[in-house]
Amino acid sequence: MNKMSIRSILKKIENEEIFHAVVDDYSFSIKIDDYVPYVCAAIHDGHHFDKRLWNNCLHSDYERWYEENPATGTMISLLPITLTAHDSRFEYDLNRSPSEAIYDTAWGKNVWKVPLTEEEKERALHKHENFYRVVLQLIVKLEELFGTAVFYDVHSYNWKRWDRKVPIFNLGTSSVDQNKFKAAIDLWQEILGNVTLPIDEEVTCEINDVFEGNGFFLKYVTDNSLNSLVLATEIAKVYCDEETGVIFPEVVHTLRDKLKYYIQSHAHRFYDRHHTFES
Repeated sequence: MNKMSIRSILKKIENEEIFHAVVDDYSFSIKIDDYVPYVCAAIHDGHHFDKRLWNNCLHSDYERWYEENPATGTMISLLPITLTAHDSRFEYDLNRSPSEAIYDTAWGKNVWKVPLTEEEKERALHKHENFYRVVLQLIVKLEELFGTAVFYDVHSYNWKRWDRKVPIFNLGTSSVDQNKFKAAIDLWQEILGNVTLPIDEEVTCEINDVFEGNGFFLKYVTDNSLNSLVLATEIAKVYCDEETGVIFPEVVHTLRDKLKYYIQSHAHRFYDRHHTFES
């Protein structure tokens, strides 16, 4: 992996080059091992938090970790095209629009002792903007090459905070064309509902149960593509102990291996169905 500027990353995608890179401010990394009609993203994986903000933040390191999506970057790491965020959503949230990306309050608690300065906000939003410049370049290039693409938007959630039975996997589809992409959505639900994991919980997959898929990443790709689908895929945090922060590597590695196989299989079937689609 090399450290690169945003301009260099955009140029490499335009030229269809194979590369692994971390952006020069270390806010996210991108890997392209092959140009294929599918992308995996872990936009809430990051835990890095600008040291200049530490003393002003009212949330502890653990409280930030609890609301992030740890290990989701590892889960997608074996796929050929990946985008993995390294900054914490508490600095700026890539799944929110620029106007809402910086929290004043989060999960019922104020985030800052004193409001952020305009300079601090601009610094964070510049990284948000750069991430989406790369996303847009990927959309354009993959639709140019293949006529379609599917983006697997992988998240995790704190299942123990719910006071009812919740699924291990949840697909959020309310902001995508559920008629056009019904077959792909149904197939992804079926696949995930049959995944075997080294956990004691029953594996189920529901649609729009705990989350409905209204994040900015999904909407951005949808609004800026001609014929691509985003599958917002939430995984319950059965792969860690939410209360202590302990990660269960046997579950993470199983998810990594299963997602490699099943995403590739699902994406190829999606491509066969949609690459000649006429809107």
